[in-house]
Amino acid sequence: MKIALGQINTTVADFEGNALRIIEMTGRAAGVGADLAVFPELAVTGYPPKDMLLRTDFVDRAGRSLAEIARRSPIPVLIGTVRKNAKGAGKPLHNSAAFIRNRRIESWADKMLIPTYDVFDEARYFEPAARPAAIRLGGKRIGVTICEDVWNDPDFWPKRTYRQDPVALLGRAGFDILINLSASPFEIGKGDLRRRMLAGAAKKYRRPVLQVNLVGGNDELLFDGQSLAIDPEGRVLRMGKAFAEDLVLVDLEDTRWISPPNRGTEEEAYEALVMGTRDYAAKTGFRSAILGLSGGIDSAVTAGIAVEALGHRQMRAVSMPGPYSSKSSVSDSEALAKRLGIRLEKIPITPIFRACLRGLKPVFKGTPKDVTEENLQARIRGMILMALSNKFGHLLLTTGNKSELSVGYCTLYGDMCGGLAVISDVPKMLVYAIGRHINRRATIIPDAIFTKAPSAELRPHQTDQDSLPPYPVLDALIEAYVERMRPADIIRVPGLSLKQIRRWTTAIDRAEYKRRQATPGLKLRPRAFGQGRREPIARKI
Repeated sequence: MKIALGQINTTVADFEGNALRIIEMTGRAAGVGADLAVFPELAVTGYPPKDMLLRTDFVDRAGRSLAEIARRSPIPVLIGTVRKNAKGAGKPLHNSAAFIRNRRIESWADKMLIPTYDVFDEARYFEPAARPAAIRLGGKRIGVTICEDVWNDPDFWPKRTYRQDPVALLGRAGFDILINLSASPFEIGKGDLRRRMLAGAAKKYRRPVLQVNLVGGNDELLFDGQSLAIDPEGRVLRMGKAFAEDLVLVDLEDTRWISPPNRGTEEEAYEALVMGTRDYAAKTGFRSAILGLSGGIDSAVTAGIAVEALGHRQMRAVSMPGPYSSKSSVSDSEALAKRLGIRLEKIPITPIFRACLRGLKPVFKGTPKDVTEENLQARIRGMILMALSNKFGHLLLTTGNKSELSVGYCTLYGDMCGGLAVISDVPKMLVYAIGRHINRRATIIPDAIFTKAPSAELRPHQTDQDSLPPYPVLDALIEAYVERMRPADIIRVPGLSLKQIRRWTTAIDRAEYKRRQATPGLKLRPRAFGQGRREPIARKI
């Protein structure tokens, strides 16, 4: 039997576009002799549709789109979509897989395990299936699961989230092949975890396991593809491309196996962010982008990612030297822009800053200078960038990293202004690693940007470490406190006393009000700020 895994990039509510992708790829699958084409979870609607699922017209359009796909499918198709809960009681919908044969919908398989953690909120919409389903094709019994259904093996996970294991239930009934339709959000290292988990299931049941995974960026969430076919020995037979659409033809009679590529963390992060930036711009209707170049590593890496994603002709940068900007910051920005081939505007902010100070002088009379004057400079820069974005229709990219955002080392309505926060889930030390990856073939980012002390340059001789712990130390604390949430890990962070740990964990909690107003950011880590970490602002700290 030959099965084609249609690893596609969908857009939420683009029923026509999603259907055309599915129909075109099904035709290609038929052309290479596939007996079955399989598409990801909620491929018809796009993922995640969120509260659009509460709109009856959205669900109706999904049904009409599925009927059109069925009418135009030359071979059997297994595809993710939604369907109404006919029983009435419970949630209004099922997260389902439709089995199409002979150009009609022959049967359904509904998702059993409905995740409600991290970025998932599926219990808001979906009624879980009482039992898993299987289809018969070519004399084979194919067990059908949807994403989370394969993530509860008691032999793989030390702690399980659900009481039932759909794969075990299918195993008791017997299956020849296990297929999983997935929309598994990307995190650094998650591809390897999926491989090991699915290999464990294949070896446990002595059956091939196939997973088709979504690819592309939808808002904050990124999907890496890397669809898999694993043999009964747990070896990878075929694997889809990373961060790109792909049609993966799996011949289950061909027992040759492959070695999956080994990507470094910085390479994986870079490719994910490029894809996420490209898709966010395209799916929200932006054809160009703009950002401020400060001469620092964060804006340099953001610019490098954006140029790879959108092309140098679609990028515009602005240098905005202020009263405390060093000459090297300006020259490094100019050198970077030239090497990237992007247009650079130079708009000094000192005259605007002085005018603001004069206007505020009567109100500020008798008060010492403090962070207010520093933030004023950042807000002037934000105003300029927003004005250019507004005037010319550019997507404004913010350049703050996760380390800064964690402790609130950023300015509301200043450097936080923008439409997409490209590196907001990237800790500072990983920013440097991505920068070195960008420079792997040629020196795009000037060497001086890597070696200078990071600085906001909002007061004389300022460096970040005047206000923050060294970034390697801060990043370790953020990983322990924000991502792992393990008290034992937190108190063992090297380089910080217990008093300092309390100070900086308190700073992380206090900065929640800033993060609630932050630009959407691309998710790379286990617990990204925003949708994946829901904390109250008004609380006792």
